[in-house]
Amino acid sequence: MIDWIADYYETVEKYPVLSQVTPGEIIDQLPLNAPLESESMDQIMADVNSIILPGITHWQSPNFFAYFPANSSGPSVLGDLLSSGLGVQGMLWATSPACTELETRVLDWLADMLQLPEKFKSTSTGGSVIQDTASSAALSALLAAREKKTNYLTNQTGCLGNLVAYISEQTHSSVEKAIKIAGIGSNNLRLIGVDEKLAMRTDLLELAIKQDLANGLIPFFVCATVGTTSTNAIDPLTEIGNICQQYQLWMHIDDAMSGTAAICPEYRFILNGVELADSFSFNPHKWMFTNFDCNCFFVADRSVLIKTLSILPEYLKNQATESGAVFDYRDWHIQLGRRFRSLKLWFVIRHYGVNGLRFHISEHIRLAQQFAGWIDSSDDFNLMAPAPLNLVCFAHKKGNDFNRQLLDTINKEGKMFFTHTMINGQYILRMCIGQTHTQIEHVRQAWETIQKTAIEIILKST
Repeated sequence: MIDWIADYYETVEKYPVLSQVTPGEIIDQLPLNAPLESESMDQIMADVNSIILPGITHWQSPNFFAYFPANSSGPSVLGDLLSSGLGVQGMLWATSPACTELETRVLDWLADMLQLPEKFKSTSTGGSVIQDTASSAALSALLAAREKKTNYLTNQTGCLGNLVAYISEQTHSSVEKAIKIAGIGSNNLRLIGVDEKLAMRTDLLELAIKQDLANGLIPFFVCATVGTTSTNAIDPLTEIGNICQQYQLWMHIDDAMSGTAAICPEYRFILNGVELADSFSFNPHKWMFTNFDCNCFFVADRSVLIKTLSILPEYLKNQATESGAVFDYRDWHIQLGRRFRSLKLWFVIRHYGVNGLRFHISEHIRLAQQFAGWIDSSDDFNLMAPAPLNLVCFAHKKGNDFNRQLLDTINKEGKMFFTHTMINGQYILRMCIGQTHTQIEHVRQAWETIQKTAIEIILKST
């Protein structure tokens, strides 16, 4: 299997980046019933090659520029394999002490790598935990904020209908989903307008808070974003944090992809203001060469999170927990069970070293800035949003229908894969550069493909 994976990485560029199958094509090749007798691994892998691979969109291709990176690496794959082989269930310290203590130490490493305030480390009032995704981190933060604001009454008596949360119009939809799950309700979620850089307008945030207070409602939570999914916009953390402190709101920072950039000293500025936050999360499984799933969720006061989420039935009671000397990470997130995810993160950090990670992240940003420069100097394309890091938003001057046709034509050819967003009614093309093995030749080839295809479409229409 390791040989198969190694061969896959060697040959991944030969496959269409975007799967070319039609709906139902995969399932129609799979038997309706499970086999009654054992089948050989050779038979199984033959079907992987003939049935499964055609239905794979190759996120690990260096020509993958869509959505956001979900990159992996050799050490991460091996760490994940080791985790699977050990089969640890790390819900309590007692169920595997190494699972808990390695996670604590590695996440403290990350806090230092990101230059986070001391309060986010396990040696202080806070700490951190590996969650599956930023969606779960946002939900955990929201629940802790809800309980802190109501003095933990909503866990006992049910949700109050007058709690209000605030996000920008560009905030990821997972926060709205968390609002629904937490019982706050989408009617009590305020979408704050954005400025010309598509970042949250703090004047509108404060106005909305004042209006809700005047109407007898209880503002309790703000989610600021560093690197929105749509355009990589960066909300003004310091201004938002000052407002949250003034009105006693919980401030959560969603830094899912872009947080990785802060490991580089020259890009640490994106986290200016994080010292005012109550919680912060980012995804090594997006841009830090650690395969899915691995979200790092930091809190400034772990006691609030633990009090919000802790339940201790008799069958989980043990001496170590009762001593108060250990972390039981089951109390830090929604699920009880948990995998040994810190192994792959530990492998990645030790394999690359901090300086190695900085090199590769900086290189991706350099490639994106070079691509943005080509767009900016083009007579046919325009940059459509600021490109501070590794995401470039652009569009051909011929308008929405043309850009839609350009994207579809290129993606169907399979040589590269990129995606779109909508900004103020305009259909915008997105190039996200962050796949582990992407190099300058892949970016240059992508730009040549985009230009060539645009010309071909124009010639066909004349």
